[in-house]
Amino acid sequence: MKAFGFLSFGHYGPFHGSQTRTASDMILQTVDLAVGADELGVNGAYVRVHHFAPQQASPIPLLTAMAAKTQRIEVGTGVIDMRYENPLQLAEEAAALDIISRNRIALGISRGSPEPAVRGYEAFGYTGSADPRGADLAREKFERFLEAIDGEGMADGDPRQFAHGTRLPVEPQSPGLRERIWWGSGTRDTAEWTGQQGLNMMSSTLLTEDAGVPFHVLQHEQIERYRAAYKAAGHTRAPRVSVSRSIFPITTSRDAMYFGSRPDGDQVGIIDGFRSTFGKTYAGEPDELIEQLRQDSAVMAADTVMLTIPNQLGVEYNLHLLESFAQHVAPALGWKPSTEGPVQGEPL
Repeated sequence: MKAFGFLSFGHYGPFHGSQTRTASDMILQTVDLAVGADELGVNGAYVRVHHFAPQQASPIPLLTAMAAKTQRIEVGTGVIDMRYENPLQLAEEAAALDIISRNRIALGISRGSPEPAVRGYEAFGYTGSADPRGADLAREKFERFLEAIDGEGMADGDPRQFAHGTRLPVEPQSPGLRERIWWGSGTRDTAEWTGQQGLNMMSSTLLTEDAGVPFHVLQHEQIERYRAAYKAAGHTRAPRVSVSRSIFPITTSRDAMYFGSRPDGDQVGIIDGFRSTFGKTYAGEPDELIEQLRQDSAVMAADTVMLTIPNQLGVEYNLHLLESFAQHVAPALGWKPSTEGPVQGEPL
């Protein structure tokens, strides 16, 4: 582990104890949290994307505000649901965000997780998927998105303005943007596909398969397969890999009240029709966490760890969690703060 950031699910609602009762609260607090994390030297600020739910849904405006008000922190998504996106519009917006942030983005994209709406992407106008989960639609649109950010011609030029046969790319273009695109991989097979494409890989606290081994062992194998496929495909850039974890250092009585009795084992269940493995929650005193995380082979293999945060507890408390991790846990795992420069992937 070289770096860590926070991953906010962007929940909001008028619940007892919630500091994010409205969408306005959630969005503005996420910007404030990114600013505070940047001052702490935290490496990344990432948001989940969900539609038809009281959570963050449209990430580009939020990431743009975060980037404009910070200096070093990487801003990104974990992940954008490609089923709901216009690939050319997303390409334009991603390039503009990359320019505004001065290349400080980690844009995670994937098929997305189960949504509250049944085939909700069809309500956005995206129909024609033969897959009940829309995976074919997501892959097809993602391929077109990559072509667009690579500067390929996307539309025929008007012959009254351009030479015959001219194909026009979308604008703006941001050189090197593909190097800052990540695919959210939920299985070992999709990890290999991600490596073959030369993309960075995000892996969360959920894998949609069960191999009868601890979660971190399964995820470590996923990372190894990804890197092997990346190298075999002839890619030479040092690729980035992130994993998500729920980690709560207990340094105060308030921490103990919130997280002192959290379960600490992996779980296996059914999600989206697949038998899936869910990673454990880490909660304990810093020395205990250091020892446990050193034994987490996926955490130690990844360059970046995304800490899932309880965003509804507010900015002040979440900055306390990030500062506790930065001061008492992360240095023992190999962390380098953002003041030491951008995060680099592992050379192959």
